[in-house]
Amino acid sequence: MRKMKRVNTYIISGLIATTSLFGQVELLNPRFDFTPGIRYDRSISSPKDYLGYELGTEYTIYADVLSYLRTLDEQSDRVSIHPYGKTHEGRALEYLVITSEKNRKRLDDIQKNNQRLADPRNINPAVAKKIIRENPGIYWLSYNVHGNEASSTEAVMQVAYRLAAGRDKETKAILDNSVVILVPCINPDGRDRYVYWYKSAQSHVTNADQFDYEHDEPWPGGRTNHYWFDLNRDWVWLVHPESQGRIAAYQEWLPQIHVDYHEMGFNRNYFTMPGTTPRNLMLPEPYEALSDTFGLANIAAFDKHKVMYYTREGFDFFYPGYGSSYPSVMGSIGMLVEQGGHSRGGRAVETDDGYILTLRQRVFDHYETSFATLSAAVRNRQTLNQYFHDTFQQKTNTGKSAVYILPDDPSNHLYDVVNMLRAHGVEVRKAKANFTVNKAHAYESGKASRQVFNKGDFLIYTDQPRHLFINTVMQREMAIEDSIMYDMASWAAPLAYNLDAYWSETKPRVKTDLVNESLTYSSSVNQARDAYAYVIDWDQRHAPKALAHLWAKGYKVRSARKTFNNGTRTYSQGTLVILMGRNTKKAESVQSDMAQIAKDAGVNIEAFTTGRMKEGIDFGSGNMVPLKNPKVGLMVDSPFNSYTAGQLWYLLDKETELGISKLRMNRLKSLDLNQYDVLLFPGARGSLDSSIVKTLKGWVTKGGTLVATEGSATFFTEKSGINKVKTVQPPKPEKEGILPSAYTRYEDRSDSLGLKRIPGTAFYGMIDNSNPLAFGLPDRLYTLKQSVSALVPDPSLQTVGYYHKDATQLKVAGYASIENRKLLAGKTFAAVQPMGRGKIVYLVDNTQYRMFWVGPSRMVQNAVMLVPNM
Repeated sequence: MRKMKRVNTYIISGLIATTSLFGQVELLNPRFDFTPGIRYDRSISSPKDYLGYELGTEYTIYADVLSYLRTLDEQSDRVSIHPYGKTHEGRALEYLVITSEKNRKRLDDIQKNNQRLADPRNINPAVAKKIIRENPGIYWLSYNVHGNEASSTEAVMQVAYRLAAGRDKETKAILDNSVVILVPCINPDGRDRYVYWYKSAQSHVTNADQFDYEHDEPWPGGRTNHYWFDLNRDWVWLVHPESQGRIAAYQEWLPQIHVDYHEMGFNRNYFTMPGTTPRNLMLPEPYEALSDTFGLANIAAFDKHKVMYYTREGFDFFYPGYGSSYPSVMGSIGMLVEQGGHSRGGRAVETDDGYILTLRQRVFDHYETSFATLSAAVRNRQTLNQYFHDTFQQKTNTGKSAVYILPDDPSNHLYDVVNMLRAHGVEVRKAKANFTVNKAHAYESGKASRQVFNKGDFLIYTDQPRHLFINTVMQREMAIEDSIMYDMASWAAPLAYNLDAYWSETKPRVKTDLVNESLTYSSSVNQARDAYAYVIDWDQRHAPKALAHLWAKGYKVRSARKTFNNGTRTYSQGTLVILMGRNTKKAESVQSDMAQIAKDAGVNIEAFTTGRMKEGIDFGSGNMVPLKNPKVGLMVDSPFNSYTAGQLWYLLDKETELGISKLRMNRLKSLDLNQYDVLLFPGARGSLDSSIVKTLKGWVTKGGTLVATEGSATFFTEKSGINKVKTVQPPKPEKEGILPSAYTRYEDRSDSLGLKRIPGTAFYGMIDNSNPLAFGLPDRLYTLKQSVSALVPDPSLQTVGYYHKDATQLKVAGYASIENRKLLAGKTFAAVQPMGRGKIVYLVDNTQYRMFWVGPSRMVQNAVMLVPNM
């Protein structure tokens, strides 16, 4: 057993205290003792026994948290610990299952009975009623999804200890009537980034000054995972291993309640359920009242301890990718709690009203709500079991769609969507013959028409248990109560992944097979003994990854600026051609290399025995452009948005497997830019120094390619003086008369501003896919609009993507006022501006948002891999 010594604390009347600029700071106050009077099994180690310090006096590194929880597994018959994956950085992901010894003996039966309730098609009502009456509830608590909201992982150790060792009546009632699942830390990489930094920054004397260094975490912060993604937006899309493993485990258990433990700014009081609008209006009617039941239980605990809190403000659960909303579309009462503190909380911080908020109180508050919630769940066990069972029945299916149809097309992101749906327990079926739907609604227009579909097309019927999840994720547009929302207004999977898709309100007459395995993109090599060239069509989903692998193996590659036909099929613009006459040193290894690249990248590679094409360009044409392996720099650190930077990093590093350099912005002045071919600028706020702009302008004119995204795209225009590209300007208020908002009531101002925002809305984009920036894309796509920014089309600017010219057709799903739609209709969101021998690529909208809105993402890959050579 490890013991750790505190050197900066001393004992005064039972308080651990330190001296600070504000006088004595009490890190431990008896007011925040963990349920005094409880008897514990002395053979089981407490957190203090194991760690050597009281919870709340230090932050605990993740490895020590896991080590302690594994010790509970060894010491207590109530506890078992289960692995569910590893993070990007290799940290173990584990969850605890805690219940009574009696329940543990029949745990498999409890789990199986719960799964039976989740599939009403295969259970007799009388049997279901018996399970609802007798089966223990399954209650899942998730802690620390945002790494720098670190108090909840400290709290889970005390929660687990009491459940493992407590001998009180409340604990016994919880254990006898439920199976409790605790995820101690959803985001270990982010947590350790924060905790190690904080330990390096904290002083010997505790400092509660909110402006002290230890309360001012540096970029990118510990909130996000290794690739700077917010894992609390990934519950549906499963981009990251942390989410993939957790959802696999979640689907095995399917709890009746789920609570997501968070923190927010240290001046805020504790938030507990219920939330505010907009809501997912497809949730069963009892959801609101049941969620309030838990909020009232938390409030009762806080009233007893005089802890400040609030409800029904600030947080909505509309977007389904939160830890508080995903469970709700899976039959659970999904809930959020938020503790004041966050990264600036440290061990103690003085709030604006002079209160000293300690880490111990933050731990205590989460501990209190954990047990208040579990006890409330036990009191309502049968009601929750019934609600759970009802949610999966067709009587709660309020959606109008009977089926969603996804035509088979392995060249796009379709298989990613099918695999995602299956990971959530959705039954996806495949047509065994061609079939016709008389009224098939197209996602592109929303209009219904007669459509013929092919054998092999995919169907997702809604008369299955996961109907609520299916309709929430697949429906073209959700009903919106309120334009002011915490996150985004549109997320329909066919729009985000830019799929050709339809829905119908009637089931088609066609026989189908259930898709039982994950779909993979085909890979093959058509070898030839005396190949003249190898060809990889750029339309393939993973063609950019194949190009990165070719470069890594030292191949010289060309890209077709125009189409060609070999007499069998036509190959798209951008298609990769590996001429053996330019790769003579690869003659011995080419066949094995191509086989390996095809397998690793997931592409089809074809060997050609001649460079003469039946139609289009030949392989020796000047339109077969040599592609240089670029040296790419991604700008990071302030003032850039770490989310956007992380998404670009992930897209190129993980998805494309193209090596890039991450460059700190403060080094830009001293860098020799001539060693870089491409510089990527993520979204940013503010402006850059004029001397930097001048340097970048010189670098571009000499041949560099500057790729500017989001806020950086609107900066590198006439605003910065780098060129004469113009940005769209909102209309100026009338010079005379009263401004429309001049007398808006104070209480209504946030609503008024919300009406002017575009909160993540799907816009209809038109694409010039003859431009290298759009090679591999269709001539239309759905772009995610989150601002009123755009470029003004101009003959000197190569407009590659522009918003639909008809304002009434522009919004596909979500919310955007008619004024904003009129402002943006026909304006440019993707463009190339030649400058001397180089170019600036403009991507006004995020093209790989959270790596689920990836329909436009090929433009970033093209901007880096093709455009510099074209």
